[in-house]
Parts: sequence; structure tokens; C-alpha cells
Amino acid sequence: MREAGHHLGAVLAELRDLVRPGITTLDLDRAANRAIRRRGCVPGFLGYDGFPRHLCVSVNDEIVHGIPGRRRLEAGDLVSLDCGLIHKGWWADAGLTVGCGAIRPEHARLLEATAAALELGIEEARPGNRIGDIGNAVQGHLEAMGLGVVRLYTGHGIGRDMHEDPPVPNHGRPGRGAEIRPGLCLAIEPMATLGDPATRVLGDGWTVVSQDGGWSCYFEHTVAVGEQGPEVLTRLPA
Repeated sequence: MREAGHHLGAVLAELRDLVRPGITTLDLDRAANRAIRRRGCVPGFLGYDGFPRHLCVSVNDEIVHGIPGRRRLEAGDLVSLDCGLIHKGWWADAGLTVGCGAIRPEHARLLEATAAALELGIEEARPGNRIGDIGNAVQGHLEAMGLGVVRLYTGHGIGRDMHEDPPVPNHGRPGRGAEIRPGLCLAIEPMATLGDPATRVLGDGWTVVSQDGGWSCYFEHTVAVGEQGPEVLTRLPA
């Protein structure tokens, strides 16, 4: 899984650097497929529960699971890239939100707060803690920043499959939930909105958007719990 995470971090770095005005979300999907296969890995999302692409690209009020297509990115967009791959039978799942060109100050604060919430959640993924400690750290930071915390969609355990137990909500109470033990691998993925965090699914059956049209943000890493604490497996190269 370290190898899988290393490959995915490199793939996401490539995709991040391609985000610019005028590129289509389908262009990004094709780039993801090429980058994954060039590394000898298998695109994990294609066909997973029927998903039709290699990459999720969610823009502005789209929170997660956006299907790449003909949409061209515009300056000021917030673009969430969610990618998964399989390496020698093991999964890695990660993502990030990036600004397309210059973005508004409130959107930059949304990005910074959600990225920080992910790091706070990761810090709680330690032996002896509970899953609720992760969610509490994420929720506390996002709500302190005045942001909505998406509750319907969660992180998850990960290993031979992308979605394994336990679920990892982005809210919770300290000391509650499954115990965190060495060897556990988790995909931790805060999702935040500038408005109400209530969601709905578009007619394509996949794309999740905010009900009130508020813009959103998402960050995710695959994390392994070691004896001494968390190890981020999908860190992007510097």
C-alpha cells in the first residue's frame, strides 16, 4: 500500500498541474488514465459500482463523484480531483481541490480550512484513539471556520477493496466509535461547504452537489496507522 500510495500521489500531482482555464474535465480523466497505466497500476474507479470514468472531477457546487465530460474549466473555478488506483492488488484513494487560476478570497479560505481539517483528522489516527476522534477534529475545525460539514458522505477503511470497514465520518464525538489499532488503513476525506451542507444527487446518479448551490471543497489521503502514529501513504511529491 505504500507503493500504491506513492504512485497515486505522483498521479495527483500531475493532474493538479494540468488544471487551467480551457481544459475539459474529460481531458483530465484521460490524463489520469495515462498516468496510472504508465506506472503499471490499474485505474480503480473505472467500472467501480458502474462508475464510467477513471477520475472524479467535481467543480464549484459539486462536492464529490462528478463525472468527467465536455465541461471546460473557467478561471476562478474550484476543481476537486478524486482518484483511486490498484497496485499489486492493493488500493490507494486520495484527492484534493485546486483553484483554476486566480480564485476569490473566500474560496481560498475554504481550501485552506479543509486542507487543515484533513491534517488534524490524520493526527488523530493513532493507536488507542477512536474513529470519533478523527471526525471530531475535522468537524471542530471546519465549524470554527464557519463552514458546513458534509455528513452524508464519509471516509472509509481501505485495503484490498476501496471501501472497507470502518466508515470514517467527518463529524463525531471523542472516544466514540471503532478503536484505532496498528495496521488499520483509512481514507480520511473532509468535505466542506460555504453554505448549508445538505446535499442532493444529480440526474446522472453520481454527481453530489450542495442543495443551496454553495461552493464546496474536498481533500483526502490514504493513511496507515503505525505503532507510533499515522503515516500518510498518498502525500504528493514536493
